[in-house]
Amino acid sequence: MAKTEAKSPRERYRVQVRAEIKERAWEQIATAGASALSLNAIAKQMGMSGPALYRYFASRDELITELIREAYQSLAGTFRTAVATGADLAGLAHALRGWAVENPQRYLLIYGTPVPGYHAPEDITGISSEIMTALLDACTALAPTGSAAPFSAHLDDHRDWADGHPAPPSALHRALAFWTRLHGVLSLELAGHFTNMGFDPALLFAAELDDLLTHRA
Repeated sequence: MAKTEAKSPRERYRVQVRAEIKERAWEQIATAGASALSLNAIAKQMGMSGPALYRYFASRDELITELIREAYQSLAGTFRTAVATGADLAGLAHALRGWAVENPQRYLLIYGTPVPGYHAPEDITGISSEIMTALLDACTALAPTGSAAPFSAHLDDHRDWADGHPAPPSALHRALAFWTRLHGVLSLELAGHFTNMGFDPALLFAAELDDLLTHRA
């Protein structure tokens, strides 16, 4: 077995500083949103100069990319664990909500309002595709009922979003319905729009999920 090469003190320090920068960034996002993220403000909190901090992250966009990458990797890991333990579509739904409620800022960074002027690199799309692949596999495992809806048939020629994943049109339709409706509930819940409305958002999520599973595409 190959030995892991030990990091030098300087490398360990760099890792620690980058981790603290990201922690401070999440605090900023929780307070004012990702669009207000400021490297200079983080540097001030850490007792550093702006130029010193830029040695660890060259730009605001580089820092945002790192945060988005970690958020997607965290959700992908949650899905991998769920699939490994035999989760079906309902299991993935509950895994998604559990992760989102536990990590609201990470959820809102990747599924909330886009950061003005920011464009994610291509490798981010690859991580998000892993999440969608798990969803498509779970949807394909559910046998379709009734005739194919017009939109399902339309998807047969428009599956670029699925990264060429070999799923039947009905499964593609079901995956989109699952993704849009459940994310709609989660986004409103985590943004606080259900506050003081007198119902449990978890029950609304469960009701939407039940409807999706009962009325299959």
